[in-house]
Amino acid sequence: MFREDKTFLGNRTMRCQTNEALHAKIFIKFIALIIRNRMHFLLKEQMLKTHHKENYMTVPAAIRELEKIEIVRHIDHEYSMDYAVTATQKSILKAFDLAETNVRKQAAGINEDLKSCNTKEA
Repeated sequence: MFREDKTFLGNRTMRCQTNEALHAKIFIKFIALIIRNRMHFLLKEQMLKTHHKENYMTVPAAIRELEKIEIVRHIDHEYSMDYAVTATQKSILKAFDLAETNVRKQAAGINEDLKSCNTKEA
C-alpha cells in the first residue's frame, strides 16, 4: 500500500531550495495521501454494497472519470455544464454521498461567482 501511495504522489526527489519549501511539499503530499486513502475506502465500500467490481471504482480511474465534468462559458458569458452527468459518474458520486443535483448546484454557484467577478472588473 505504501509503495502504491508513494508512486501515486510522485514522490521522487524533492528538489527544494529551502527547508520551508521541503516541509510545505511534504505537508501537501501528506494531505493528498489522506484524501486519496479516504477516496479508496469510500470506493471500496461502494463496491462491497453493490456487489460489483467495476473498473472505474479505483482512485485513478474515478479521478479520470470525474475530470470529465466540465463547465464551459457560452457566448452570453454564462457558465454551465458542458455535458450531463453520466451513469458512471453518478455511481462514483454515490460512493461519496453526492448526487447529480449536488454537481448542478455547484456549477450554478460557480456561474454566479464568476458573473459577480466579471461585473466587478467591468
